[in-house]
Amino acid sequence: MAQHDMNIANQGFPAFRSDLNNALSAIQTNHSGTSRPTGAVAGQIWLDTTNATNPTLKFFDGTDDIDFATIDYSANTVNFLDSVVSASNLVDDTTPQLGGQLDVNGFAIGDGTLELLKFSETASAVNELTVTNSATGNAPELSSTGDDTNIDIKITPKGSGNVVLDGLKYPNADGTADQILKTDGSGNITFADASGGGTQWQTVKTSGFTAVAGEGYFCDTSSAAFTATLPATPTLGDEVTFVDYAGTFDTNNLTVGRNSENIQGSAADLTVSIERAGLTLVYSGATQGWLLKDK
Repeated sequence: MAQHDMNIANQGFPAFRSDLNNALSAIQTNHSGTSRPTGAVAGQIWLDTTNATNPTLKFFDGTDDIDFATIDYSANTVNFLDSVVSASNLVDDTTPQLGGQLDVNGFAIGDGTLELLKFSETASAVNELTVTNSATGNAPELSSTGDDTNIDIKITPKGSGNVVLDGLKYPNADGTADQILKTDGSGNITFADASGGGTQWQTVKTSGFTAVAGEGYFCDTSSAAFTATLPATPTLGDEVTFVDYAGTFDTNNLTVGRNSENIQGSAADLTVSIERAGLTLVYSGATQGWLLKDK
């Protein structure tokens, strides 16, 4: 505690020196104490040390003490208490500017406890994101800008998460060659083999196999009959084509396994026994299942 009434009385030298030193000590410590200094005048600032680790800096207006800020000795921070003053400063300054870069304290912006937006900086960066607002009837824009001429925008989900844009969920990994993007009608987009378009022809098959939508198969039954099983869980429009490679379907039949789906509306496998037959099956849905595209 170091307070003084700031009144130096007429006195002998030793007492005068002691009184003066006490006054200077009070000034150095902002008149710290547990109550307002005796003889305080309007405009005086003093430090209330009632809370020893979080003292309060106060301003005496001649009648009352106004709490100005608390000093947190543990966190080494100053917490301003007069919200009216701080708010008016922000409102009055309609074009606030920083003298340097915004320090987001650990590369994140949030409410003080939870991170809302986090930044990661590349030391050699020359490209960045630019957010542009727009006038009535136009969309705001998020664009890639910088020193390079042609710059992509990259959105990376975490782990097995997906990129979701306007309710559509896109896959988080690439598909295989020649696959296309396909929706299930419920917002989920996946890579799938093309169907209903160009057929992807496979090498000659001489024994049983499971077909893939969008593919065509040359089936050689010259050695023995076998079964070509249709794809599991087909979707509307999936197509599969089978061709009698050696002209032996009449002697060694090709069986088309239905794989739990109907064929021509029937819960039975299809037997192909016509020499040099070629057929394409297209999936129509659960009721009729796989239908002959050409007859």
